Amino acid sequence: MVKPIIARWEWRTFGAGFDEPEARIRNFEQGNYKESEEVYVLSRNSDENVKVRDDLLDIKSLQKVDADGLEQWFPVMKAGFPIPIDDLRKLFSYFKAPEPIFGRKEYTFDQFLNEIVRPNQNLRLVHVKKKRYIYVINGAVVEIAETDFDGVALRTICVEHEDPETVMKTVRELALESLPNINYIQAMKKTVGMA
Repeated sequence: MVKPIIARWEWRTFGAGFDEPEARIRNFEQGNYKESEEVYVLSRNSDENVKVRDDLLDIKSLQKVDADGLEQWFPVMKAGFPIPIDDLRKLFSYFKAPEPIFGRKEYTFDQFLNEIVRPNQNLRLVHVKKKRYIYVINGAVVEIAETDFDGVALRTICVEHEDPETVMKTVRELALESLPNINYIQAMKKTVGMA
């Protein structure tokens, strides 16, 4: 039986480093560690989360922002390469950008980057590396990560769960609430000069 996909609420911040908050988180037992390299595609016209990881185009769409500023993200598309035009049309609806003239019925990853993304003035590629240290606190996933956006290093802390009250309870217990809530796309756009 396939588990239903549940939208998760997220609080996240970015900066050069967070000594005290990271020390508080590291008092808990680390559950997992992941390293990845991904390619994000930013759009000047939207802040939807579009990335390619493990040869899959993955889109998460922002559903809601609550009174605490928490953001609810929901996976809306995962597509492998070669990717058909119908999926690319859906993608451009999330980019809120005019569709290009498609010269093929489907595109490999390299064709997608070189023929669809790079020539488009509304879009920008960002190469991202992540080292993620993952904890579970109050049932929420808490992550400390080292990120690299096109060669610029930033640290990020994230708390996420399907219940926003659990997220905020954990944020407060870790004394994170004074830090700004910034999602990946906002941080990336600021870093590469697209904000």
